[in-house]
Amino acid sequence: FLEELNEEQIKAVRHGKGPALVLSGAGSGKTRVIIYRIAYLLEEIGVSPSNILAVTFTNKAADEMKNRIFQLLGMPVRGLWIGTFHSMCARLLREYKNFIPYSGRYVIYDVRDQRNLIRRIIRDEGIQEKELSPHYIQRTISNLKNRLIDENDYKPVSYRQRLIGDVYYEYQKRLREYDAMDFDDLLFNSFRLLEGDDKVREELNRRFQHKLVDEYQDTNHAQYMILKKLSLMNDNLFIVGDDDQSIYGFRGADINNILDFEDDFPGCSVYRLERNYRSTGRILSVASSLVENNYLRKGKKL
Repeated sequence: FLEELNEEQIKAVRHGKGPALVLSGAGSGKTRVIIYRIAYLLEEIGVSPSNILAVTFTNKAADEMKNRIFQLLGMPVRGLWIGTFHSMCARLLREYKNFIPYSGRYVIYDVRDQRNLIRRIIRDEGIQEKELSPHYIQRTISNLKNRLIDENDYKPVSYRQRLIGDVYYEYQKRLREYDAMDFDDLLFNSFRLLEGDDKVREELNRRFQHKLVDEYQDTNHAQYMILKKLSLMNDNLFIVGDDDQSIYGFRGADINNILDFEDDFPGCSVYRLERNYRSTGRILSVASSLVENNYLRKGKKL
């Protein structure tokens, strides 16, 4: 099946051991590279499906990845861990429920549940919604969790921050009482699990011998730290992303995760996918002349 790839894609798919950074430009087939990399590990290297963890950012992308691997290999592959960061973390926390202060039947709050709870708390605290909206408080708490700052570590300075700190503390208290987590807690509590228990961390490091991540430019600090904890015993971390397509800074994505990857994982191999299959040469020329002005980028030419 490697005959279906171009030369740069083949080099990335056939990467050996150790960390790999695949800088994939727009329309250059980055998801295809991850799919073929998984197939290569299974068919050519003989890696067990249960030792492969593949992470993407949407359930739709995860389902597409599973279907394309099935089509490529012509048979279902059982035991593969393919999903979003949040689904992976939810699965881990239920598996290791005895190591966290929640039951294995905890519920997950969506954004509406979060804001309804915050609205009840600010009403109980006597805070006016005109002063601090539930939406603003929820976004602030989310950003704090993505930076792995819990309600006890948060150090407010201004009056508004002190109010948010009080709400944050009460919010986490009630979530625990209700045996509930929000989506950011799934990441935060997974990091705590990996950081706080050597046995669990070593077991998961042995299990996930190969870790593959799509859209790495959109990872936040919590996701980065989870991957780092999972890579302490083996650094077979294969990440694919485009530093020129990072647009989610407003919700916690940290472009430095991809820009600093080579420093964080010494000995990293770098592959550049620069052949675009989506646009004409004139469009690519104009786009490249614009994106070259970005000062936070690794550099590539489509």
